[in-house]
Amino acid sequence: MAAELSGGDLSRLRQLNALAVIKVLQGQPSLTLTEVAKRTGLSRASTEDVVRELLQKGWVAEAGATAGGVGRPARRYRFRADAGLVLGVDIGGHKIRAVLADLDGNVRHTARVPVTPEMGRLERLEAVDRAVEESLAGAGLTGDDVWASGVGTTGLVDGSGKVMLSEALPEWTGVDLAAHVRRLAPAPVLVENDSKLAALAECWRGVARYAKDMVFLLAGLRTGAGLVIDGKLHRGFGNASGEIGALPVLGWIRAQEHLGGEAGDVFAAAREGDKAALAAVRRYVKDLALGASALVLTLDPQMVVVGGGFSRSADVLIEPLRRELDRWCIRTPEVRMSALGDEAVVLGAVRLALDDVEERLLDGRTPLVSRP
Repeated sequence: MAAELSGGDLSRLRQLNALAVIKVLQGQPSLTLTEVAKRTGLSRASTEDVVRELLQKGWVAEAGATAGGVGRPARRYRFRADAGLVLGVDIGGHKIRAVLADLDGNVRHTARVPVTPEMGRLERLEAVDRAVEESLAGAGLTGDDVWASGVGTTGLVDGSGKVMLSEALPEWTGVDLAAHVRRLAPAPVLVENDSKLAALAECWRGVARYAKDMVFLLAGLRTGAGLVIDGKLHRGFGNASGEIGALPVLGWIRAQEHLGGEAGDVFAAAREGDKAALAAVRRYVKDLALGASALVLTLDPQMVVVGGGFSRSADVLIEPLRRELDRWCIRTPEVRMSALGDEAVVLGAVRLALDDVEERLLDGRTPLVSRP
């Protein structure tokens, strides 16, 4: 005889069932109860109970009925992506980008504020404020309408949303970004390293959607990495995974110096066959590949994705990088260039916020009420 489920077990089961129903409805125009039951594996009765509860809480809406056939038309239901909004923020050296997205992750409004790498803490935080306020005002909303916020930044970030160490931005070490953004949008704020968020975005909407194990290389004015293991973003015990560039012998600290001050011009010249430019690109790729090879040999990923500011020069980077990986790796994974460009970090921040909303749905803490 099977053991009886406790009250806590039953509550958890209802939450899991609710999330399963939401997952199958997301991205679909509408589905009938029969279709939802088939896709979730739930019984018809359980599906009806879950959908009824989600209707009451504002996550699901009726979408009319199926015409034709014999008998009463079957009712159809859709996920209410407009039931709530999340905020994503990308804090970079040259720009601050803020986006508002619905619960399907579709961007509803975006704002961009230019900054410089030399800006101090106060100026950069003021630019963050402007970007967030512009995105909210453009959508006719306030911070109270945001259900969760995700923030991406360079440097090491602790579990509370504070920057533990940043060498790329002046006066950035010690900034409590979660507390700062919470002043503008009081819902939960999650802060993560930009390379990790870019990796998350690639697995969500980029070229790594089918890869369970992936190394993301941030290639630009600085070099970083994000790791995905078994389909999940890998942070490590102290949230410092992927920081292989801290080893000077690997050359990531100096890699971009091979390209001089105008990397775009060097890539353009290499594309035209200029020998000096081609040599500079080879030196850059050698440094990039050494650290990448160490990560590949450790993780044995299905894919390596190259993103960041230099990802627009895939045509002169990918093949040299693949050849270098062939030299050092037992098995060279698929090497792809990111298709998300400079949107990767902010999309990863949106995904981070959406994950938080879903986790709070599971434990019953998400305010399941529709927006007016």
